[in-house]
Amino acid sequence: MTEQRLGVIMNGVTGRMGHRQHLVRSVLAIREQGGVELSDGSRVRLDPILVGRNAEKLAELAERHGVDRWTTDLDTALSDAEDALYFDAQLTSVREPAITSAIAAGKHIYTEKPIADDVEGALRLARAASDAGVRAGVVHDKLYLPGLLKLRRLVESGFFGRVLSVRGEFGYWVFEGDLQPAQRPSWNYRKEDGGGITTDMFPHWNYVLENLFGRVEAVTARVVTHIPQRWDESGDAYPATADDAAYGIFELDGGIIAQLNSSWTTRVHRDELVEFHVDGTHGSAVAGLHQCRAQHRAATPKPVWNPDLVERTPFREQWSPVPDNGEFDNGFKAQWEQFVRFLHDDGDHPYDFLAGVRGLRLAEAGLTSSREGRRVELGEVAP
Repeated sequence: MTEQRLGVIMNGVTGRMGHRQHLVRSVLAIREQGGVELSDGSRVRLDPILVGRNAEKLAELAERHGVDRWTTDLDTALSDAEDALYFDAQLTSVREPAITSAIAAGKHIYTEKPIADDVEGALRLARAASDAGVRAGVVHDKLYLPGLLKLRRLVESGFFGRVLSVRGEFGYWVFEGDLQPAQRPSWNYRKEDGGGITTDMFPHWNYVLENLFGRVEAVTARVVTHIPQRWDESGDAYPATADDAAYGIFELDGGIIAQLNSSWTTRVHRDELVEFHVDGTHGSAVAGLHQCRAQHRAATPKPVWNPDLVERTPFREQWSPVPDNGEFDNGFKAQWEQFVRFLHDDGDHPYDFLAGVRGLRLAEAGLTSSREGRRVELGEVAP
């Protein structure tokens, strides 16, 4: 069996997402399984080098996970021609210059989102990658979740008929840090450090909506900072300058209306931390991270509004589970494998820097809509 080596420069792996999802559950899991198998039967073995600012943390991570290489000097890592792929999971505020350096060094790019601080920066990266002839991909992890894969199956089968609307609820209560430690890093709540739920989640909603239902044509949003003070990792109080909740109405191509609430200040009364309720002329479905339940037109009950009587209809029990019909791998890992195959001309990877630009543009439009109290229309993204 033929084996190829792919050196991967992984920047930002000491952070929660970079460590847990990308290093451990993706790159190291792929290494453990013997690499990414290509259609001709050969394999691509991933050989990571860990990059970050904290030498002590990098050394500990490398030792714990059996990784031979790490460095605090990004320029040194980029200078090695044997490492062809650069991955970025740093803070958004430092992402653009690092990716720019990686492109200049001739590396292919795979990155978390948002890909830059603003649309202009994201477009600069898209143009630089195109001019350099390198391949670029942006993480679109939620499209690879079991619940959304089942939802996509329903969409592609024509189950819904004409899709009318989408309602989404995402979020949970993130503790302020005084009563209990927060579940998210404190920079998420500082605008000056690139924090805010709008810039975090609207790029996700953009690719979910445009890949399952249609391009977002306009947005009306209200962005709020509900909790004005939080406590950081050291127990010190700090002002929360970034938004912790965003309420949006998205108008999609084809007349579909999507309403999506994103909040770190809500207590969960759902089956999963994110759920999408889709209504169509022929059927409806509710999809979460893992589960998806559907109700066809012919099986739809006929409720009658009567507030004087206690409702006895078991509405939830009248929805049918959409079967797995297969095994689902970790969504982050699945997209890593797809991108690695794409680098070796073995399949497509449509989620490029322009997809990242569109996600960031939606976040900026949402912030503008909230700030100016108006509906914001979105045109085409010029490359």
